[in-house]
Amino acid sequence: MPINLQPLTISGKEVLPLIEGGKGIAVSTGQCSGAWAAAGGVGTFSAVNADRVDEHGNIVRTVFHGRTRKERFEELITQAIAGGIAQARIAHEIAGGEGRIHMNVLWEMGGAERVLEGVMQGAKGLIHGITCGAGMPFRLAPLAAKYQVYYYPIVSSARAFRALWLRSYRKVPEWLGGVVYEDPWLAGGHNGLSNSENPDAPEPPYPRVAMLRKTMNEFGLDRVPIIMAGGVWWLSEWTDWLDNPEIGPIAFQFGTRPLLTRESPISDAWKQRLLRLKKGDVRLNPFSPTGFYSSAVYNDFLHELYTRADTEMAFVDHPAGDHTEPFSFGVRNKTVYLTRHDKKRALAYIAEGRAKALPTPDSTLIFVSEEKAREIRQDQLDCMGCLSQCKFSNWATNERGTTGRKADPRSFCIQKTLQEIAHGADPDKHLMFAGHAAYRFAQDPFYAGGFIPTVKQLVQRITTGY
Repeated sequence: MPINLQPLTISGKEVLPLIEGGKGIAVSTGQCSGAWAAAGGVGTFSAVNADRVDEHGNIVRTVFHGRTRKERFEELITQAIAGGIAQARIAHEIAGGEGRIHMNVLWEMGGAERVLEGVMQGAKGLIHGITCGAGMPFRLAPLAAKYQVYYYPIVSSARAFRALWLRSYRKVPEWLGGVVYEDPWLAGGHNGLSNSENPDAPEPPYPRVAMLRKTMNEFGLDRVPIIMAGGVWWLSEWTDWLDNPEIGPIAFQFGTRPLLTRESPISDAWKQRLLRLKKGDVRLNPFSPTGFYSSAVYNDFLHELYTRADTEMAFVDHPAGDHTEPFSFGVRNKTVYLTRHDKKRALAYIAEGRAKALPTPDSTLIFVSEEKAREIRQDQLDCMGCLSQCKFSNWATNERGTTGRKADPRSFCIQKTLQEIAHGADPDKHLMFAGHAAYRFAQDPFYAGGFIPTVKQLVQRITTGY
């Protein structure tokens, strides 16, 4: 079906209403975002611990020398700012004045405001917009206005946007460039599911986006575009959203499809894995140390986390009710009490090689191998504060430097695994974020025979409706 794809004013310039979604930790780079902008759309590089480059353009991997978390945290901020500036310059040069360049930041990353300030100062005039999600970025608006760039909050409901508007954004409306609706059941990476929403009961996006538009119109934002993110593949499937007064000005964000381009920095092994995905291979899971649900490819990494979770059992410190069976664990041989059924499970796990019982903050135990226990402990010790607060390590960017809860071994070090997969490690052994439509790589004739397009070829293809 032919589409009527009209240019849209985004961040002060008429461009194609096609936006590259930002993918954190060295996956959305200046090279791919610059190419997307050069093709006439909006390119987005990630400022979430972006790669620095040397004078020859070679990647400088992040290395931490500090002995304490706070020292490593300061190193993280310094290197993140330098990396963000480097990627902004690369994107600007490649774009050659075409399209727009945006920067993506996670509000819940460690030092988010400091990184934003540092990159905006060091890359003045090179960045036209900031997209920001993973939390409630109330202070995004005044920060963007300070540097006279447009801001694009990422929300998953009209209610979330209403809260942001009433508390903060209504004071700086002139720099609100658009609102990204990121569908919590379709998008890749972290998802904004609320406590009232069921991860296993997806809701269609149209009514939710129509409600977002209705809310925005109440505030006089009828000309501010909504950017649909999550599940977008062929625009021919979205024609009823175009020129639709219930939806209003609309742009479409592509996060997963740009992974499979020649400019994409991900490894060939990762790209080939994408080409083989089947429907259902991407799962919404609860393991992220951020506390958010996230969507990732079900691989060896995710399988281990699910298996770890399957061993969980509740304990009490004193015999009570059905918890009558003593069980000792840890270097101090702490004795707790399990149910009779769970005591049998515990002994079975130990017999099969999951000899290490690890306590969680919720008075439960999980069982892992000695090797996995050592890995978990070392990763917690190596924490560098990449999140504003972390379930896995109990780090928090407050005066105490802690969430006040015990570190949670049911989660993982997200900085470590995303750095590894972004720089060539086996994609089956690390967290592989992807949107739920990623299985369409294997079905779309555009990719027949393992074809991998340039960003320009992909954007041209998308404008045809397919």
